[in-house]
Amino acid sequence: MSAPEPFQAIVVGGGLVGSAIAWGLAREGLRCVLLDEGDIAFRASRGNFGLVWAQSKGQGAPHYQRWTRYSANAWPELARELADAVGADVGLHQPGGVHLCLSDKEMADRSDRMAQMAREAGNSLPFHYRMIEATELREMLPALGPTVVGASFTPYDGHVDPLRLLHALHRAFTGAGGVYVPNAKVERSDAAPRDFRVMAAGRVFEAPRVVLAAGLGNAALAPEFGLSAPVRPQQGQVLVTERVAPIFTMPTTSVRQTMQGSLLLGDSVAEVGYDISQKPAVMAEIAKRAVLSFPFIARLNMVRAWSALRIMPKDGVAIYDQSEKYPGAFTANCHSGVTLAGAHARLLAPMIAAGQLDGMLDPFSARRFDVRDAA
Repeated sequence: MSAPEPFQAIVVGGGLVGSAIAWGLAREGLRCVLLDEGDIAFRASRGNFGLVWAQSKGQGAPHYQRWTRYSANAWPELARELADAVGADVGLHQPGGVHLCLSDKEMADRSDRMAQMAREAGNSLPFHYRMIEATELREMLPALGPTVVGASFTPYDGHVDPLRLLHALHRAFTGAGGVYVPNAKVERSDAAPRDFRVMAAGRVFEAPRVVLAAGLGNAALAPEFGLSAPVRPQQGQVLVTERVAPIFTMPTTSVRQTMQGSLLLGDSVAEVGYDISQKPAVMAEIAKRAVLSFPFIARLNMVRAWSALRIMPKDGVAIYDQSEKYPGAFTANCHSGVTLAGAHARLLAPMIAAGQLDGMLDPFSARRFDVRDAA
């Protein structure tokens, strides 16, 4: 191994979560190194659907709803900063979004969910939504099919190009003086309070701060730093159509139109472990719901398809912690790397730079699982 290379922060994980945090640290003036495992990792960021989505997050966990809303509110400024820093257009379009309902039962269930989230939000940060009946919805989305009975709408939602976002974050990070190291799988680590060494890519990096943002890899890495990251893989699949003329004024949970004109179809959930193979039955169900929502999709050619693994904490809510055993070691775990990029770069990174997580993040600690497991 080479002689230790000193930094003020080491970020492990070069996906959307790690890159947003690393750029945020660099913006705070810290000399930071970003270790990216490379294509041997599961690369959740490359399989991302690209939604900036608040309306489905936080039921039963109002702290998660608030955190998501803070991030959604921060997104316009994040996009402007990336444009100013590297001239990148990440394709942010944030007009609000809808979750389509294809039956009266779906509509009733959705209405109950939205009402619960509004009650839980309280008055400090009100959760605004509308349940929209089919007649009005068809004025918003003229291509809508007759099976759609309505939708929930919230004004916070939108979408971006996740690959452009990842590239822009990497460029902004290095442009701010950060050091990006590809193909850098962590081989060994040494931890002491505010004194960390990480060995990767034949090099040794040392710093008083280390941030674990390695997605599913955090489960194994976290204990080395006195942390816990109880995350599991959850598979999702995406279909991509040929390009068509602009037709969508806003994204939906399961169909969105990209900057280039193609349609992304998705929103599947499968608990299949680390399996990233594509399942024809799941693809057929995605296509069926898309065609019921927008019948013209049946005439389009499918040009690509993929599956990817979400990083799912045990209860679906993000995990943020600083190690009690080794202060200066932090972990960030979530399945919403796009949605939460604003919060990670503009709220979480300054906390890490200051050496202390704000009390608003206490409910996100993995210690919540210790309490439940003991009970």
